[in-house]
Amino acid sequence: QVHVVEHGGGLVQPGGSLRLSCAASGIDFSTFDMNWYRQTPGNQRELVATISRGGTTNYTASVLGRFTLSRDNAASTVYLRMNTLQPDDTAVYYCNMKRVIEFPRYVVMSYWGQGIQVIVSS
Repeated sequence: QVHVVEHGGGLVQPGGSLRLSCAASGIDFSTFDMNWYRQTPGNQRELVATISRGGTTNYTASVLGRFTLSRDNAASTVYLRMNTLQPDDTAVYYCNMKRVIEFPRYVVMSYWGQGIQVIVSS
């Protein structure tokens, strides 16, 4: 059974930092792309950062230069370092692992964590 568990959320003041982690078990972590999404009430889930199996990262414009995503395949964990946090970063953050298999048939494997709250407020 696959488990995806986030840690590290909480309350932080504007300008502060947090590090979220996402640990997976029951699956070959190294074969998955890893993603962080966030969601605020009444809004769709927004893709924040991705890291490919090979370690290539991409970030949404609003967090570029402030967030850093890394992965440790030996520990089956990804880390999202969030610096210079702003009130607009307040959201529930979700870890997602995704793998697309194209042969012999097209299959998308996707697993989600339960989400973790980040609140940026003075």
